[in-house]
Amino acid sequence: MNIEKRVTELVEEKIAEMPHLFLVDVKMQPNGKLIILVDGDNGAGIADCAAISRHVGFHLEEENVIENAYNLEVSSPGIDTPLKLKRQYAKNIGRNLSIKTDDGAKREGTLLAVNDDAIQVAEMIKEKGKKAEIVENTIPFDKITETKVLISFK
Repeated sequence: MNIEKRVTELVEEKIAEMPHLFLVDVKMQPNGKLIILVDGDNGAGIADCAAISRHVGFHLEEENVIENAYNLEVSSPGIDTPLKLKRQYAKNIGRNLSIKTDDGAKREGTLLAVNDDAIQVAEMIKEKGKKAEIVENTIPFDKITETKVLISFK
């Protein structure tokens, strides 16, 4: 059985009792590190991660899914982790984003809205000789290759 597939099933089983959480990613690395990333509408706490870790670890041992030694790590995505799910975009409305599109462009702006097909962003556009202005643009999800939340220390 595919390890990542089984772990995904186990995480989904556990977070069914925790509707504020959602699974972002499961990765089994060649060095034996099993990484589970979960997030929540208001973040994922240590207790949430611990509960998922206990549940997944118990079942992996019981079923002997992974034959070699492994290290199980359950956490929320770090600030440098790109957004993957629409639910992650929704929880970041009002924050500044860095967006790479499939045409190679890099755009920055404040996330205003998210729908099934696209995001709406307020971008600061500065043309030479003119005053900068804020322009609202819609960027379809199928054109986005990577989105990260920008952190401001102001």
